[in-house]
Amino acid sequence: MVGENLEQASPDLLRAMMETFANALMSAEADAVCGTPYGVSSPGRTNRRSGYRDREWATRAGTVELAVPKLRAGSYYPDWLLEWHGRMVDGAATETDVRV
Repeated sequence: MVGENLEQASPDLLRAMMETFANALMSAEADAVCGTPYGVSSPGRTNRRSGYRDREWATRAGTVELAVPKLRAGSYYPDWLLEWHGRMVDGAATETDVRV
């Protein structure tokens, strides 16, 4: 039932949902790397955020704008996004336009 509703939804809605979910997932992963949520002071903090990198992610619903968190020490790039490099998230094509 959910799949049928999503198939009938506009590409704009699907793109917005994917963008929101992907950005929230990356933010949560960056929080885990830093040892505390964004904007919260904690003695257990192991790193800090330092802005975002804008990246485009091609999907069957269209291009999704991602905000990949940057860290002050080390680097962060989501493993799950790297796994999808070379194919669309829904398996609709064999190439994507992910710019690293």
